[in-house]
Amino acid sequence: MAAEERKIVGRVLRASTIGFDCGTHSSQIDRQHDFGALVKAPVANSPGLTVFGLIFAVEIESDELITELVMAEGIHITTLLDQRNNRMVPVTVRILNVGFSDNGYIVHSLPPRPPLSLSDVEPCTTEEIRAFNERCDYFRLVLNASEVPSDDLLASSLRYAMWTFPDDQQRYDFMVRSGRHISRLLSADLKRLSHVLALIRP
Repeated sequence: MAAEERKIVGRVLRASTIGFDCGTHSSQIDRQHDFGALVKAPVANSPGLTVFGLIFAVEIESDELITELVMAEGIHITTLLDQRNNRMVPVTVRILNVGFSDNGYIVHSLPPRPPLSLSDVEPCTTEEIRAFNERCDYFRLVLNASEVPSDDLLASSLRYAMWTFPDDQQRYDFMVRSGRHISRLLSADLKRLSHVLALIRP
């Protein structure tokens, strides 16, 4: 029996210690590309080091043919479906670094080096997502990131992680614990705190 094909989010296009972009094509887009999903990639020239990041944007590129089809009138639906489903439209997935793993030990901090170009970006497993969320230290990294929609990103990442827990009580406990930590971080900004807590309310 053939081994199951390993799924990847995409391959690294450009990277820094702050974050990285990866590329794929539209036919591959599914739940592993969701806003707030936790993904991983190997750190450059560092066996045993893996960077963890949160997807904060998915951008579907345009080109001349797509522009012509959008502007044209009277195009048959089968033509549109063929272009949408069979044509490899490039997609860029943008990722904010929120931690790294050093031979299995998880650190909630920016990685020492970024991943290399063309490295595979993989979705994190259920076990990795739970392990990464055992502590809340990465919350501050997300909330202080000015280049991303930080409040919505943190809330989406927590909702994404919540569904890795097997029952309602564990999911509820996880969100309550997360909410308490956010309350400490945003205690001086009650308006923002109220907004974030509303986004993650169980």
